[in-house]
Amino acid sequence: MPSQGRRVGVDVGSVRVGVAESDPDGILATPVTTLARDESPEHADLAALAALVRDRDATCVYVGLPLQLSGVSGESARQARAYAAELAALVAPVRVRLVDERLTSVASHRLLHDSGRAERTHRAVVDQVAAVLILKSALEAERATGSQPGELVSTGGRKPRTKGRA
Repeated sequence: MPSQGRRVGVDVGSVRVGVAESDPDGILATPVTTLARDESPEHADLAALAALVRDRDATCVYVGLPLQLSGVSGESARQARAYAAELAALVAPVRVRLVDERLTSVASHRLLHDSGRAERTHRAVVDQVAAVLILKSALEAERATGSQPGELVSTGGRKPRTKGRA
């Protein structure tokens, strides 16, 4: 069975990053925040996410991998892999795993619509809802298989970035 402890779910978008967390027993997945993507050299979103992982003593981070319906990796999947690799270097030794997130954005919008939320207000929370769905799916797979699902992201021997170092 996977180790106890909080797990973090991450939905990486081109503009925003949705974040969710589990309880220590891995039963519930709840929304935490939405971070603005920062493509500058500071990568403030990655730094904030790494701090959140540390502050919550997370034992694993599940990053959604947006494969195409056919299962093929496209540009979005490449970007998610790159983001996950950067995050893995920052939060090591906490494991970062990529999990299939096909259709989570569609499901997130549907959940928000079904809850009566106006479509114009979806943008503020849809990434968090997607992160919850990613994490919920991973937690269900943990319970079903007794192991952590997805593809383990290697840090590639990279050291975490620090200020003043590129």
